[in-house]
Amino acid sequence: MDALDQRLAQSTVSACEARFGAQITLEHIQIQQTRIEFEGDRTVVVFPLTQHSKKSPEETGNALGKWLVANDELIESYQVVKGFLNLTIVPAYWTEKLLQVNTLETFGINEKGSKSSVMVEYSSPNTNKPLHMGHLRNNFLGYSVSRILEAAGHEVIKVQIINDRGIHICKSMVAWQMFGNGETPESSGLKGDKLVGKYYVAFDRAFKGEVAELLTQGINENDAKKQAPILLEAQSLLHRWEQGDKEVVKLWKTMNGWVYDGFKETYSEMGVNFDKLYYESETYLHGKNHVAAGLKSDIFYQKEDGSVWIDLRDEGLDEKLLLRKDGTAVYITQDIGTAILRHCDFPGLERQIYTVGNEQEYHFKVLFTILKKLGIEGADKNHHLSYGMVELPEGKMKSREGTVVDADDLLEEMVNTAREMATELGKIDDLSEEEQVILFKQVGYGALKYFLLKVSPKKSMMFDPKASIDFIGNTAPFIQFNYVRASSMLAKCAEAGINTQIKTIDASVWDVDELRLIQHTLMWPGTIELAAQQFDPSLIANYTYDLTKAFSRWYQDHQVLGEEIITIREARIALTQCVARTIKVAMGLLGIEMPQRM
Repeated sequence: MDALDQRLAQSTVSACEARFGAQITLEHIQIQQTRIEFEGDRTVVVFPLTQHSKKSPEETGNALGKWLVANDELIESYQVVKGFLNLTIVPAYWTEKLLQVNTLETFGINEKGSKSSVMVEYSSPNTNKPLHMGHLRNNFLGYSVSRILEAAGHEVIKVQIINDRGIHICKSMVAWQMFGNGETPESSGLKGDKLVGKYYVAFDRAFKGEVAELLTQGINENDAKKQAPILLEAQSLLHRWEQGDKEVVKLWKTMNGWVYDGFKETYSEMGVNFDKLYYESETYLHGKNHVAAGLKSDIFYQKEDGSVWIDLRDEGLDEKLLLRKDGTAVYITQDIGTAILRHCDFPGLERQIYTVGNEQEYHFKVLFTILKKLGIEGADKNHHLSYGMVELPEGKMKSREGTVVDADDLLEEMVNTAREMATELGKIDDLSEEEQVILFKQVGYGALKYFLLKVSPKKSMMFDPKASIDFIGNTAPFIQFNYVRASSMLAKCAEAGINTQIKTIDASVWDVDELRLIQHTLMWPGTIELAAQQFDPSLIANYTYDLTKAFSRWYQDHQVLGEEIITIREARIALTQCVARTIKVAMGLLGIEMPQRM
């Protein structure tokens, strides 16, 4: 409940006592935003109060409304609609709030570090392939949630765990040894991650060929897949890596280095970054140590074959393998080690947020339960930021078959689409090539990010590049265009010598649409808080779209630069400044840059 709602609730308590002799508390008063189709700004729900008034809802509402108008200077008028009391707030209140907002550089943004320390993990790729479209949603979601949490006042640490060990990278290594002829990113002209991904696909192709050959020899499919020579060689490489074989480790470092260089380029284009990187090749050892300690304290148990497990059936889960019978780690082993290591690296860390697809929901239930049993601080506050997959018209993506939508290619396609649309409109002729490139990226990347973030994370979605970059509807280009239009108008006012440093406003100049637009803008701090609580950038995106849409309608019907009455013009300039600044900050929390022109 914001300050205004608290004020109205307190006044309603006083009104109930004065009119009905009822002693009630603030908890009994329900204040809501008045629905747009009705007159008023705030609504008091009357039904619960009829037990005190002993009157009908309409009679109760009218009695309260008359008292509130007479006794609270903030309330200008009232209207009773069935069991709801709609209150209209005096324009001077909204005017004062608008002027206050325009003095703030960071309206709605809380002081960094005023709340708890939170870690957000996102991206977390494997080192055997380039980043793909699924990684785009993951990165944009994790990065945006980080920005939103920071805006809400949290100290945020952005991290990723790089899955740099295991059979997947060994497959690429084997294929490169067999088919690569010493090829490097420099000799091939390929980004390092694309080069390694090329050999991951080559491995799968060769593996399928060997399986097919074994099938012709009468071996059943299951055994053929286990006996394929190229797979046996990859397994041998993995064993040698775990034993510290110098040649294998050297090749592993080289190929992973190629991938890291490629990732770095892609992250730069995405506009995301990290405060610290963790590597599975290091953290899995910490996990094994903690599993060993948990075994000694009887949190875990060992089966006859030597494998280590935990029984979580009393938690509504299942038994979970933690170490194989040969002592090697499984995926959750490194997650345990990573989670505990992070608390050591960042003392005071309240919780960790894991941005991972919804197919891993059970995994994280198990992980958080294990951490809780190990007594790790904050384990019960950890959160799996689960999100749905990005679907394609042709079906699911398959990395090993080379049918994924490459992140770099999609980013480039968005830039090219923005270039084509701008060229058709003919509005870029006076821009230099460098300025054009910046603009196309701002529009193209903004369209992509917004499209992927405007949908609730839990929902799967179908990506449509053309729809994402449309200038009509719930898209980033629509928002960017209206922001540029507002900024351009304000710049023209300044150039014309018109006062844009508005200190006072005549509250009588506002019409209903303008007062609603002010109120919509003032909802921004609450939107940040809600989005931070729910880890949901779509709340920011859709708030921004609704605000932009309301501003666009208002702008079409109201003169600003051409308004001759100075008091009206200055009020509209102040309103435009407030809306434009809020839109820019909101889009920034989504990782979207706002252009200077379009």
